[in-house]
Amino acid sequence: MPLISKKVQKEIIVIIGGPGTGKTTIIDALVNNGYCCYPEISREVTIEAKKQGIEQLFLEKPLLFSELLLEGRKKQFANAQKETHDVVFLDRGIPDVLAYMHYIGDSYPAFFDLACKEHTYSKIFILPPWEEIYISDEARYENYEQAKLIYNHLIETYENYGYNLIEVPKDTVENRIHFILNAVLK
Repeated sequence: MPLISKKVQKEIIVIIGGPGTGKTTIIDALVNNGYCCYPEISREVTIEAKKQGIEQLFLEKPLLFSELLLEGRKKQFANAQKETHDVVFLDRGIPDVLAYMHYIGDSYPAFFDLACKEHTYSKIFILPPWEEIYISDEARYENYEQAKLIYNHLIETYENYGYNLIEVPKDTVENRIHFILNAVLK
């Protein structure tokens, strides 16, 4: 009788939070520790738009910006499923697109909602607003108060899709990574 091996479920894990909460720093540190991670793609979309003469695509054409993000995040999800790694971390997920649309009060086509339902993640870690580390730059135009509002929209949007959010404590990068890995690997 042949041995039946237990198939390991692919873990696609998303790290979310408002702007300036340390997501990219954590993703970079996970990469440096040998984990498979996919970066935030909004900066790439913004840079590409600037090359085409659109200074701030999210502000000037929010639906187009959001459609480009949605397609990019769907592609990341599909690529993550094909990874040889059992665990893949993503800097933001598909519901982030809807959370930002809710934040600006804009509507979106039904396929945005459908994408959130068709692409589900294993775990969602959320980083709370943290004023002491918040920095704005050319791609992060929100102030700290706006970042807190976005955080609230992220919580509401992800919970509407049935996710239980795991809040990562404000701490050193190393301790935050330790917290995340303990929750993933248990």
